[in-house]
Amino acid sequence: MPSTYLDHNGTCPPRPEAVAAMVAALSLPGNPSSVHAQGREARRRVEVARRQVAALLNLPPATLVFTGSGTEANALALAAVGDRPVITSAIEHASVLEATPGALRCPVGADGVVDLGALDGLLAGRPALLSLMAVNNETGVIQPVAEVAALARRHGALFHCDASQAVGRLALDWAAIAPDYLTISAHKIGGPQGVGALAVRDGAPLAPILRGGGQERRRRAGTENVAGIVGFGAAAAACDVDAFNRLAALRDGLEDRLRAAAPALVVAGAGAPRVANTSCLVTPGWRGETQVMALDLAGYAVSSGSACSSGKVAASHVLAAMGLGPDLAGSAIRVSLGWSTTADEVQRFADAWIALHARRAPSPVAQQTSLSPQDKQSVVSRTAQQQ
Repeated sequence: MPSTYLDHNGTCPPRPEAVAAMVAALSLPGNPSSVHAQGREARRRVEVARRQVAALLNLPPATLVFTGSGTEANALALAAVGDRPVITSAIEHASVLEATPGALRCPVGADGVVDLGALDGLLAGRPALLSLMAVNNETGVIQPVAEVAALARRHGALFHCDASQAVGRLALDWAAIAPDYLTISAHKIGGPQGVGALAVRDGAPLAPILRGGGQERRRRAGTENVAGIVGFGAAAAACDVDAFNRLAALRDGLEDRLRAAAPALVVAGAGAPRVANTSCLVTPGWRGETQVMALDLAGYAVSSGSACSSGKVAASHVLAAMGLGPDLAGSAIRVSLGWSTTADEVQRFADAWIALHARRAPSPVAQQTSLSPQDKQSVVSRTAQQQ
């Protein structure tokens, strides 16, 4: 049977609007830096897309630098550090953590929200560069980025916000957050893979990491990916935050059904604000990678963590930072809904998961792993809020 795709946090299926726009753009022969008619038409389409993406965040279009990915956008922001120390949270995406091996890591609470008191202490007395995601890719937990941005400003720090999992899902406003840098990724909103953007505050320092041309106002050299950027813009124009938020009813119904069938299951981060589409399901005694493989064979695509960590059999660093031990942190899957998800797909997935859970064979080590009351508090605080 055809596979049901429930891994929108890994990458969204391309929206029809994006595909159509890209197909049309692929027929253009012009380089957007050329002055002839074909080049001017390519430039026009790039700038239309820039305005479409900027509109998602209510920011000036000239603020945006198009890049080859969200990872590249993060790298471009981090390259502005100069001699400042770097501070990140312990739950950042690998593109931030692996790029800043010497950074100070701010802890998060059991609910996955950054510890503002600890962050205040780390920022004190040092003009740093702080990098914090707006929404966690594994748990969907929303971070208080406006409050964090204000805290960074009080300490004279530069603030980079990786909003890859937030754009198109939350009503973000550039002026309300006022970061120095903000990362966006096209394929998280139904655009093509291989395109991203970094929004840069006017006057914020920037050190290009690709040189050799005047593209993107000399902030990122290389001929622009016209078709990809046009698809990015079309996907941005098709985003509907209100429609996305209606996914919360499907997600909540799914979580309720699975908890009823498996009382030991806990939803990581459910005690904190989350985006509407994400469930991080911790099932003691059932390894995450085993679940992913079994569900794939049954026709359902889900994840056991970040897509950038696929191929690795390792416990989630996000869940570990929330206080889970290796066995529990390795017993989670992520189900993420999106613009193409239907109620019937969610219902059938729940049926499949419950059937697989009923006949699973836990490993001897995992069988001994259960959630104590303290572990449950580590998985998600304020469990009454799950009800």
